[in-house]
Amino acid sequence: MRQVNLLTVFFLLLAINTHGQDSRAVLFDTDWRFKKDSLIQAESPTFIDSGWRKLNLPHDWSIEDLPNQQEGSVQGPFTKASIGKAATGYTEGGVGWYRKTFTLDNRYEGKQTYITFDGVYMEADVWVNGHHLGDHPNGYTSFSYNLTTFLNPIGKPNVIAVRAKNLGRNSRWYAGSGIYRHVWLVPLNALHTELNGNYVTTPSVLPGTAQVKIESSLTNASSQSKVIDVRVDMVNPFGQVVGSQKRSVTIAANSFVSTTQQLTLTKPALWTLENPVLYSARVTLVADGKNLDQTITPFGIRSLEFNGQKGFLLNGKVVKLKGGCIHHDNGPLGAVSIDRAEERKIELLKKAGYNAIRLSHNPVSPALLAACDRLGMLVVTDAFDSWEKEKLGLKNSYHQYFKAWWKRDIDAMMLRDRNHPSIIMWGIGNEIWEAADTSGHRMAKQLADEVRRLDPTRAVTEAMLYLPQQIKFKWEAFAPHLANLDVDGYNYFIGGKYDPMQRDSATTHRYESEHAKHPQKLFMATESYPSAALENWDAAEKHPYVIGGFSWTAMDYIGEANIGGPTYVAEATKIPQGLMSLMFFFKPTSWPVFNAHCGDLDLIGNRRAASYYQNVVWRNSLIEMLVHQPIPDGMKEARSPWGFPDELKSWTWAGMEGKNMKVNVYTRSKRVRLELNGKAIAEQTVPDGSITTTFDIDYQPGTLTARGFDGEKEVGSSTLSTAGKPVAIRLVADRVTINANQNDLAYVRAEIIDQNGNVVPSIDDAEIMYQLTGNATLAGVGNGNPTDLSSFQQNHKKVYQGIGLAILRSNGQKGTVTLTATANGLKAGKVQVELK
Repeated sequence: MRQVNLLTVFFLLLAINTHGQDSRAVLFDTDWRFKKDSLIQAESPTFIDSGWRKLNLPHDWSIEDLPNQQEGSVQGPFTKASIGKAATGYTEGGVGWYRKTFTLDNRYEGKQTYITFDGVYMEADVWVNGHHLGDHPNGYTSFSYNLTTFLNPIGKPNVIAVRAKNLGRNSRWYAGSGIYRHVWLVPLNALHTELNGNYVTTPSVLPGTAQVKIESSLTNASSQSKVIDVRVDMVNPFGQVVGSQKRSVTIAANSFVSTTQQLTLTKPALWTLENPVLYSARVTLVADGKNLDQTITPFGIRSLEFNGQKGFLLNGKVVKLKGGCIHHDNGPLGAVSIDRAEERKIELLKKAGYNAIRLSHNPVSPALLAACDRLGMLVVTDAFDSWEKEKLGLKNSYHQYFKAWWKRDIDAMMLRDRNHPSIIMWGIGNEIWEAADTSGHRMAKQLADEVRRLDPTRAVTEAMLYLPQQIKFKWEAFAPHLANLDVDGYNYFIGGKYDPMQRDSATTHRYESEHAKHPQKLFMATESYPSAALENWDAAEKHPYVIGGFSWTAMDYIGEANIGGPTYVAEATKIPQGLMSLMFFFKPTSWPVFNAHCGDLDLIGNRRAASYYQNVVWRNSLIEMLVHQPIPDGMKEARSPWGFPDELKSWTWAGMEGKNMKVNVYTRSKRVRLELNGKAIAEQTVPDGSITTTFDIDYQPGTLTARGFDGEKEVGSSTLSTAGKPVAIRLVADRVTINANQNDLAYVRAEIIDQNGNVVPSIDDAEIMYQLTGNATLAGVGNGNPTDLSSFQQNHKKVYQGIGLAILRSNGQKGTVTLTATANGLKAGKVQVELK
């Protein structure tokens, strides 16, 4: 066995730990100054910013507490006067300035020095030493500038200034504001591989062997022509070089060139969902015996096939997508993209049964994609939520920049992200309003052509919806648009059946009829209602060309407030159907609800009822039992299309003794028996075509068990027990050892428990005080309550259904951190986290 080079392992891990960023990049997040204000000449190096607030990036000012707090109108970061209203969760935007003074040392002497922003929301302008480097309107794509010409000599201070504008109505959801992702400096020799200049593909993956191709774009910014060697090393996860190749290249002065090399690897470990192995391509530029430049690019060895007769195949095996859509915010952190927050999100979703996510509706952070690579999560991207036409009166949205910027933003997304093995499809749009007219046909072709030019190895897709303003078109008008796609994505076309939310059933798409017309294509539900999970999955299991889909939504998010929340109305109330039903639930105001309240997981990551239902649908779970919240007398539950029955996995209902409770049992078993305190009390046969049995029983404390049977054989059971009186707080950290840097977090779950250690889910009003000692700060606090408008950044927060959350962030120093939680009448909880 070849000896492992520890230095090689170190640099490999360093590359992976940059979470998808350029391995030459230096984090530039610390010691910024910030002021939220519309200022004049704040870009000037002589502008006095000594009174500005000091902070480290990433930063989102829209999640911070607003001034002039007043209950009922301004609470925490929320205000009824918000321009975005319910769409953006009653948060505020505005104009914010960031400035940083920095001095470069001798390591930057003679270098080409770039700055890279992973994301700024939005309309970012950047200056260095008073020179305007450029503007970048898109709030989600990464962008870079070459600072070299405008930098002061080594040892003298430089000033970089960034202005971000989040003005007017520009988003349908919470976007956050400011420099909410990482910033990097990238020092390069005159002769170097360009930023995002490596493209690694695996054109052939066969049993026992794989072809790996790497294309590199090289730049010579010097005044002399150079002859260099381009050496490519393939490094396995253990730091061992398992393949190498070298070729000579001549690069003229002040020019660039592309070079391609292909290597054969024997017995490679494949990137799979169960074992997502990552290799690394190390590209070294050598001249006159000296290493001029080196990049390290993580990648995975895997094959993708999109076959209209077989389906979607990963490494030759059929995979159905058990997916959910996610927005980019991180709950109590707002839009702040800290590496651990992104990683935890994917961990939670994987644990909840997902194998795929759809990014809604924009490029995400490199850290999130890197987490998908490491953890084994398939990704379908989304580039744009709108093209040239605005949506819902959003006069200030990205649509106004689309004509001038679409190509630059597509290129920015793909050049940065195309080496991620987790990405399987490129999405070019979501519910595009001009989809059926000629401008939509034209733009779809332009976008699809550019995607295939940059990466022909993956499929092109788009999320289609028959929107109200398109009713003048017949379904056939979409055909020239759809012709540009490899995989057709459909939003809310339930299992190919008629969807009452659509206006014209005659033109509602059916999977079977479209497949008959386009047998080479694949189809998926890019968005679906939680209640339609079974119908969609049945279609996926029945038809090879239906490859699964994505629920709306996998995890709750701020904004689109209360689109999934339940409403209780008088029993005699007639609930409107069809499109009127949609309008019925989009109320003019949802205050005090600030989040969508439709996630399979809630805002802090707890699983909700739809998640348990969906796991039975996907055959991940044999049986799940949930109990509906008591419905007031004379009332009934009216649910939004994105809603699900208001159920809990709880048998703790103080005050309901002897009263009727509705219990839903989800299973693919043929028969369900319900037992209360060891005694059988009811039995039902599961209806054909369903996985749901509903029981109405009188509540008695104790233990409730649902057993599923096929014939006389018990195939699974689900049990709920009544919790006792609350006596204490239990703190549980997701990890008790974290890295002593600001990109790592410890998520601490606060649980109200009884004397036996059971969580008491009936507790919603216990306010916990968090006290922290050691080298860490409280990055955020939260709960799953969609109506709790209180601060995410103070040291106190109520629990919801017995559970709260505190997020600890290292301040960069090693040591032990202790978190203590107290509340009236309860024994305090305590947990320690080591920073190493």
